[in-house]
Amino acid sequence: MKRFLSFVIAFVLVLSTFVGCSKPTSNQSQDTNQQGELKPEEGATIVVWESQGAEGDFIKYAAQEFEKRYGIKVKFEPVESTQTVNKLQQDGPAGVGADIIAAPHDQLGKMVAAGLIQPNHNPERFKKDFLEAAVQGITYEGEIYGYPIGIETYALFYNKDIIKQPPKTFEEIIEFAKKYNNPKEKKYALMWNVGDPYYSYSFLSAFGGYVFGNNGTNKDDIGLNNEGAIEGAKYFKSLRSIYDVKQKDANYQFMSGQFENNKAAMIINGPWAVAGYKKAKVNFGVAPLPTMKGKQPISFSGIRGLYLSSFTKYPNAAKLFLDFVTSDELLLKRFEMTGQIPPVKSLMDKPEIKDDPIVAGFMAQAQYSTPMPSIPQMSLVWEPLGAAFSAIWDGKMEPKEALDKAVQIIKDAIATQK
Repeated sequence: MKRFLSFVIAFVLVLSTFVGCSKPTSNQSQDTNQQGELKPEEGATIVVWESQGAEGDFIKYAAQEFEKRYGIKVKFEPVESTQTVNKLQQDGPAGVGADIIAAPHDQLGKMVAAGLIQPNHNPERFKKDFLEAAVQGITYEGEIYGYPIGIETYALFYNKDIIKQPPKTFEEIIEFAKKYNNPKEKKYALMWNVGDPYYSYSFLSAFGGYVFGNNGTNKDDIGLNNEGAIEGAKYFKSLRSIYDVKQKDANYQFMSGQFENNKAAMIINGPWAVAGYKKAKVNFGVAPLPTMKGKQPISFSGIRGLYLSSFTKYPNAAKLFLDFVTSDELLLKRFEMTGQIPPVKSLMDKPEIKDDPIVAGFMAQAQYSTPMPSIPQMSLVWEPLGAAFSAIWDGKMEPKEALDKAVQIIKDAIATQK
């Protein structure tokens, strides 16, 4: 726990500076009842966009409990959290968007700049009760916008029935793969979603690559093709020797399915996958990412949050649901359902959290993580960087050429914003 709290403090410092943008106006009238709770609008029905799986199951559970207590219907619509912002940009102005969306914190700058979300209606409560790192992650230009529901990073999952102890180095994985791999049976020592820059970024970061300088805030300093990043990309490419699958096939679904079927000895994944693997009765553990040539990979970390749409017709009802779903009781239930660490101070000492070996594995990796930049320009990084990883993995481009191209595309896209 001490190590995790140290990570939290570092996380706060990294996320404390943000780039300016315009702020959406919001209705500040908050009629309350005698208990001090917001009075929902007559006939209110709330729509929430969240990813399918354990996260969506939690929203459905919370919706049932909320309706029991307040008589207000909440409709869950499955939209991947990485897609909700773009969808709200299209659907919100037309009056058919969600009232509440889930989104990773790196989308915050984009959401605020586009006027898609309203500020948090009760910021003092979150400053007082929630981990400071979580609060900073959903703060932009000094104002709190989101409602944090989880702190997460990815790590190494290992099947205890195949490999008793997690390897500390990638070199150990390479040696293990020589004996374990069986491509005909689709058995591999290590699998991950190689074309997704969210995961594969750690290969660049291990050797000194980074996205934006000055702790992710300087859009003019891009470190994705520096000397260290290129070295990391070469190491990434070398692992094709132990996972000889084309990029389009080496995806999340293939990886996760093989892990559930006891074919993958190890995978790289996040806490969102824990519930599914437990349900599949996989005997697994979680450990920090192994070192690469003695260098520690730095994973992306993030704050999962809910955000109040600027286009909602039922702001009071939506705010009441946001208060409800971020209560200690509901966030503890969310931890049970998703395995994601709830960002609430009072829950950190709960035995089901502090004594959970799976959570301990993610905490161990958390100290080797860096928050995804939340400036608006981050949205311009994912596609070209993903294309670079794909081209490198499939041998279509050399690492330097692919990364140089990706960085130039990012720079050109940023220039068009000026």
